[in-house]
Amino acid sequence: MEETLRERKKRQTRHLLIRTAIRLFTEQGYEQTTGAQIAAAADVATKTFFNYFPSKEHVLFADVERFYGLALEVIADRAPDDTLQQVLRRTYDQAIAHYLTQGPWTGDPELKDLYQRLLATVPAVQAKALHMMFDAQRRIAAALLTAFPDRLDPISAAAATGAFMGAVQAAGMASLEMYGEAEQEYLASTGRAVNIAMRGLESL
Repeated sequence: MEETLRERKKRQTRHLLIRTAIRLFTEQGYEQTTGAQIAAAADVATKTFFNYFPSKEHVLFADVERFYGLALEVIADRAPDDTLQQVLRRTYDQAIAHYLTQGPWTGDPELKDLYQRLLATVPAVQAKALHMMFDAQRRIAAALLTAFPDRLDPISAAAATGAFMGAVQAAGMASLEMYGEAEQEYLASTGRAVNIAMRGLESL
């Protein structure tokens, strides 16, 4: 559907707030930056900032919930003859990989670089990222258990989810250390991690 003028302005304001917040986090420190300061630097009302984001920490994870929601939809829409490996690979292809290439920094390598630095160096940001990942693992494991009730139990569903998501995350971090922000290398590394995880899940 064609984007309306109002929708485009909302998207632009949202992106402005994300970029402004990340710049301030980098320049003056994450802990020292407030939502009001972000709003002022973006030349919008403080209320406008909080209309878009419940708190400053949500700025850094603005689209994560949407993409995890897509992952849950992929699992829920599995065909009767789909295997666990096929569903998890489709989840990666349509949700996780899509997030890596269609996140809020798409087309803005400087913003992506600043975001990755914050994620790698700020303990509070790392803690939030881990909290979101653990919550996502719990929800995805529950979705897999519902999708494969005859094949999985709560323990095996949790183990499969942890193996899959842990492999992708660990390979992604290793790729960043080895190749920096090279997106193709990152996708190749996480894709390789998925292949390794899929072989391990054959035991299920």
